[in-house]
Amino acid sequence: MALIQTFITLLGDSAVLRSKEDLTGHVTDWRGRYQGQAQCVVFPSTTAQVAEVVKLCHAAQVPVVAQGGNTSLCEGAIPRADLPETVVINLGRMRQVRAVDPANNSMVVDAGCVLQTVQETARSHGRLYPVSLGAEGSCQIGGNIATNAGGTGVLRYGNTRENVLGLEVVLPDGRIWEGLYGLRKNNTGFDLKHLFIGSEGSLGIITGATLKLHPLPTARAMAWLAVESPQAAIAMLARFQSRCSASLSAFEMLNDVQLNIVLNHVADRRAPLSPSYPWHVLVELTDTCDEALLSAALEETLSAAAEEGMLLDAAIATNGKQQADWWEVRHSVSEGNKKAGIGINTDPAVPLSAIPAFISQATAAAHRIVPGAPIIIVAHLGDGNVHFIPQMQFAQWQALSPAEQDQLSHRVKQAVNEVACALAGTFSAEHGIGQVLTDEMALFKPAVELDLMHAIKRAIDPQQRFNPGRLLPPAP
Repeated sequence: MALIQTFITLLGDSAVLRSKEDLTGHVTDWRGRYQGQAQCVVFPSTTAQVAEVVKLCHAAQVPVVAQGGNTSLCEGAIPRADLPETVVINLGRMRQVRAVDPANNSMVVDAGCVLQTVQETARSHGRLYPVSLGAEGSCQIGGNIATNAGGTGVLRYGNTRENVLGLEVVLPDGRIWEGLYGLRKNNTGFDLKHLFIGSEGSLGIITGATLKLHPLPTARAMAWLAVESPQAAIAMLARFQSRCSASLSAFEMLNDVQLNIVLNHVADRRAPLSPSYPWHVLVELTDTCDEALLSAALEETLSAAAEEGMLLDAAIATNGKQQADWWEVRHSVSEGNKKAGIGINTDPAVPLSAIPAFISQATAAAHRIVPGAPIIIVAHLGDGNVHFIPQMQFAQWQALSPAEQDQLSHRVKQAVNEVACALAGTFSAEHGIGQVLTDEMALFKPAVELDLMHAIKRAIDPQQRFNPGRLLPPAP
C-alpha cells in the first residue's frame, strides 16, 4: 500500500487504479481469454513521470508491465496471473503529437498516440504513415513498436521497424534514453532502437518515437478477385508485381470461411463478389500519379489474367466509398471471428512459394487434433504471412475444462507452427510472442539466438522484472 500511496502522490488519485472493478479491463485481454493480476494500474502523463514510476518499482523490486491499447492476440499486454504484485504502466494519457516535419518526412509522437490519430495527422500534412491494422482505432504506437506490428501495408512499406527513425525509452532502472533521431543515416555504432522494436516491453518502456513518413498517395485503384486456389492467388501476385511494381500497396487473401464469418457476424458488411467462391483477394494500387494511369494498369492486368483463365471473377471499385467499404470487410475479420466462435489463432509466415504446401499440410495437422474444424485463413499474401485459424464452436470449447482448453490450443498451435518451420518459415510473423508462444521460442529458435537474447535481457534488465515471462523462455 505504501507504493500505491507514493504513486498517488506523484500522479494524482485518478491516475492510479487499484479496485478490482477498475483493474478488470487492464488485467484481461480484449477477447476475454486471458486473465492476470496486478496491484495497480498507473497512468503517467509524461516521460519524466514514467521514469519516476519505474524508479519506484525498481527500488521496491516489483514486476512492471507496459500497456498500450491492450489489443494483443498473444497475452502480451496483461500481467501474469501468478504475479499479483505487478504494476501496470499504461501509456494511454501520453497522446501528444510533439512535432511534424514534412520536409524531413518525419513525425515525433508520444507512445500513447492511437495509430489512427498518427495516420490522420500525417495525412493533414500531405504525408502517409503506412502502418495499417484492423485495430488502428484503438491500438497505440508504443505497442505497435514494441511488437513490430505488421498489417496490410507491409508489402510496400515494411513492418513498423522500417517506419521508425528514433525512440525515447525508459530503461528498467529509470534512466531515459533520448534517441529520438530523425535521421536516415547515423552510422555511429549499434542502432539501439532495434533492440527495443519487437522486444515487447521486456527491455524498456517506449515513451516516444520519431516515425518515418511517406508521400501521400493521390491516386488509388482497387479490385476484389475470386480465384480457384492459393496457387492462383500467388500467380496473380506475380503478375501485379511485374506490371505495377512499386504501385502495388496491398494484396490480401481470404478464404470463403473467413469472408462468410464477416458477412454473417459484422453489421453492414457486403461482399463485392459471391461469397461462395473458395478464395478471395483484395488488391490495391496507390501512387502519386494520374489515377487514370493506375486504373489502366489494374484493368490491363486483370484483362490479361482473365484471358488466361486465372480468374473466377473480379470487381473493380468505382469510387472512394466503395474502396473504403471493401477495406472495412477486410478489417472486420477479428471482430467477426470473435463473435463466431473460438479461433485458435496462429501467425506463421513462410516463403511465398511454400504457401500452398503450408495451407495443405497445416490443415491436415490441425484436423488430426480437431477433426473437421473449419479453417479460417486470412493472409497478407504479399509478405507470406498466413493467419491460419482452426475454429471451434462456443459450446465445444466451453465443454472443455480450462486445462483441456489450454492443452488443445497448445497442441494445435504447435502442430501448425511445426509445419511452418519445416517449410523454412516462422511461428510468429507480426503478433509477437507474449506469454502464449514462449514454448515455441524454446522449441524452434536456435540455441545461439536464445543465448544472445538472454544476454541482452540480463545486461539491460538484471532484475528480470520488466514484462517477466514474455518473449523469452526461461533461461537454462
